[in-house]
Amino acid sequence: MLMDPEVWVAIAFVLFICLILYYNVPGMALKALDQRSAAIGRELEEARKLRAEAETLLADYRRRTANAEVEAQEIIAQAEREAAAYASEARASFDELITRRLTVAEQKIKLEEEKARKQIRAQAAELAVSAAEQLLQHKVTGKIADDTIATSLDRIKKRLH
Repeated sequence: MLMDPEVWVAIAFVLFICLILYYNVPGMALKALDQRSAAIGRELEEARKLRAEAETLLADYRRRTANAEVEAQEIIAQAEREAAAYASEARASFDELITRRLTVAEQKIKLEEEKARKQIRAQAAELAVSAAEQLLQHKVTGKIADDTIATSLDRIKKRLH
């Protein structure tokens, strides 16, 4: 029986199994597998956490982008309102300036008209006086003529001025 190679293979197999059991190789293999399984579990949990963080960051960036777009639209709308208000204010200021200048021009025109009227009246009065003097000199002579002319001239000057 000891010469049979199958017996020696069986004995070697039994001794190998005994050595494996003596050194607790299955326990160590199970322990290594458990450790590897735990490490993979931790890596999976960390990957889940990282994914959740990435999704949170993505949502935050999307929210910020949406907020930035809304804010940009608000800024544009505010700028348009301010531009319209400025244009309206400038238009009103321009209209007011034109109105003031028209008023000043109208006042100057009235003053010039009044000045021209006074000059025309003065010239008319002078012409009337000189015409009256000439008429009176040709028709009336002497002291009575001089007194009448002087009195008439004084009256005409008082009435015209």
